[in-house]
Amino acid sequence: MSDTSDAVDIVVYTREQCHLCDEAEATIREVAEDEGVPVDIELVDVDTDEELREEYGERVPYVYVDGRPAFKFRVDPAQLREKLAVASP
Repeated sequence: MSDTSDAVDIVVYTREQCHLCDEAEATIREVAEDEGVPVDIELVDVDTDEELREEYGERVPYVYVDGRPAFKFRVDPAQLREKLAVASP
């Protein structure tokens, strides 16, 4: 298992029963594995917090890579590869 301190932090704002959210997480995991880049994915359910629900509403998944907004609704594999390359140590 990789050292999590070398992992790229990814936060996915999501909600239950969201097929786009499931697709986004699967794409992130697949691209990271293909690129050999360890990632630390945090899934945040916007429905568990009123402020998050107001901020993101139906605009999920919303993905941050290395602390920066990266994707909304769909994760583009080619763009994610570029972002992981820049963010990985």
